[in-house]
Amino acid sequence: MKVALYPGTFDPVTYGHLDIIRRAAALVDKLVVGIAINSEKSPLFNFEERADMISQSAKLIKREVKIDICAHPFRNLLVDCANDVGASIIIRGLRAVSDFEYEYQMVGMNRTLNADIETVFLMADARCQAISSRLVKEIARLGGDVCPFVPPFVAHSLNKHFDVPPKGKS
Repeated sequence: MKVALYPGTFDPVTYGHLDIIRRAAALVDKLVVGIAINSEKSPLFNFEERADMISQSAKLIKREVKIDICAHPFRNLLVDCANDVGASIIIRGLRAVSDFEYEYQMVGMNRTLNADIETVFLMADARCQAISSRLVKEIARLGGDVCPFVPPFVAHSLNKHFDVPPKGKS
């Protein structure tokens, strides 16, 4: 059974993340979405909220690809998390050349720590290349429409968090 780990903060999950999840799921028998819990970062959403967003999103993808997709928290090294969930593959999404430079360094470090785990890069779909969680949060904070970038339930959570009134109502 081929198990892959797709790690990230997912704060919040975007259509870019979902594109990578959908495409990665087509390559393996099980996909674990590793949600990083990093005490040095201050995520907008707590782990439970991020896991719920991943789970709601994964339900739709599971129907298409018919594999198990689950959320898993991790605070440890990525290669240790991969071992914990039985993954032999780490999936990483790339949007731009600048992403590759950072990821290239990470692959080298991870291979030194555990040469049995392979990293696979998936390029973001052209329609998703500009989407980042950071920019989505900024748009929401300033009252902009995030619907082109995130699923409706994520947009609702962002609007609620930033106290943005629903669109089309006065």
